Amino acid sequence: MSPSRLIALAALPILVAACTPGAMGPPPPGPLANATTFRAEDFVWSQAPGRNGVSGHVGYAQGPTRFTCAGASVILTPETPWTRQRMSTLYASTDRAALPTDEVRARTPPGNEGDYSAYIRRTTCDTADRFSFAGLPNGSWFVITIAKPVGASGPSVALMRRVVTARGRTVAAEL
Repeated sequence: MSPSRLIALAALPILVAACTPGAMGPPPPGPLANATTFRAEDFVWSQAPGRNGVSGHVGYAQGPTRFTCAGASVILTPETPWTRQRMSTLYASTDRAALPTDEVRARTPPGNEGDYSAYIRRTTCDTADRFSFAGLPNGSWFVITIAKPVGASGPSVALMRRVVTARGRTVAAEL
């Protein structure tokens, strides 16, 4: 057997382990998942303790106008098929967005679609527009906050960004 074939065979278990859902957190939402149905069991993974974190900063600006999140809540929502669909509806994106807060609120579906508040983690943005979350398991999350113009009147902006935690690291999230 050739040396390159031996190396490929030796690497196979490592590659399989890396693709195993438990190795990196929950599997990403699949196209066959029913995204319109809230299922509490989809959120269970997010309650496990972990060694990961998210360290974030709001540096958003519109032209010369800088925005601040000082004193505002920052929420971390676990990614599930249902929350992914929700982000797509609210923000027209599942990766990142900066939209007028009123526009996002207007897109909020009516009625109680599921109580996922028990699975959301919360913190407060400090005066330097920074926030952090610790003790997170491996997985995908949506970071969301509201930012207001600094020293000017004007509409607030809802900021959203998807982040992935893994390998006991702290992920930087710039909003």
